[in-house]
Amino acid sequence: MLLQVENLRKWFPVTKGVLSRTVGHVRAVDDVSFAVERNEVLGLVGESGCGKSTVARCILRLQIPTDGRALFEGTDVVSVGGQNLKKLRRDMQVIFQDPLSSLNPRMSVGSILAEPLIVHGWKHATERERKVRSLLDTVGIQQSAINRFPHEFSGGQCQRIGIARALALDPRLIVADEPVSALDVSVQAQIINLLVDLKKERGLSYLFIAHDLSVVRHISDRIAVMYLGKIVETGPADEVCRRPMHPYTKALLAAVPRPIIRKRKGVRVIPGDVPSPANPPAGCHFHPRCTIAKPSCSRQTPSLQQKEPNRLVRCPYS
Repeated sequence: MLLQVENLRKWFPVTKGVLSRTVGHVRAVDDVSFAVERNEVLGLVGESGCGKSTVARCILRLQIPTDGRALFEGTDVVSVGGQNLKKLRRDMQVIFQDPLSSLNPRMSVGSILAEPLIVHGWKHATERERKVRSLLDTVGIQQSAINRFPHEFSGGQCQRIGIARALALDPRLIVADEPVSALDVSVQAQIINLLVDLKKERGLSYLFIAHDLSVVRHISDRIAVMYLGKIVETGPADEVCRRPMHPYTKALLAAVPRPIIRKRKGVRVIPGDVPSPANPPAGCHFHPRCTIAKPSCSRQTPSLQQKEPNRLVRCPYS
């Protein structure tokens, strides 16, 4: 097991008044558990605001979780600190959503890619430059661009540079936080294919975060569906997309655009908006929008139950 997330929570305090007293909490992530195996891609999907990116930041210790554990090869990322955390971060890297804003506009591409090498002890400038040029070749950027600045590149090229920076320290896990959502469709395909090739060549594992199930299905081995801070369904990617079990997963798949225009049967678009994580509904968080909800759904909080081998669903009526 490469990464094991157990009962992860991240609650943000809501303050009020001159004394900034805490009057409530935004439950961005509320009891999330999953695992990522070696050389595996786990797709984490859900609507905007469901807590996907917060999960990623907690795993990488960019934010400190309220509760729970994130074990990377047995080491708890939440509790480790100092030099041990610095060493751990060599093996855990991130690709951010916005390719341009994630790059320092005052630094050249060569300096951006050399920075993690300097931080982690690469003292010889010649070796650093050789590594930087190799990274540019790996992601399909010409070596002659080494002295150019981020604003001189397109969005897709900036994301390639971001991927090169993530690869600089030869990590084993890459957290990709919606890496293609800000790109054109044709460029999305190029970046996805690049990530797939890198996985095969380097034996990488990905936590791939997105809201587009069609993209996630293409790259992922398994899928975890998230709604309002909780995982509602997990399983092999093809199984989840072909036979979704949770009503929310069915609605997400129904919303995926189809190349053939025809009348869709069986699945209705879910009504209403996502409730506020500061005041989530009692019982099952999805029951106000669910078409198969029962009276007990508003009183009892369902747990993830195994419906089939390798399939977990947070719904007793699915």
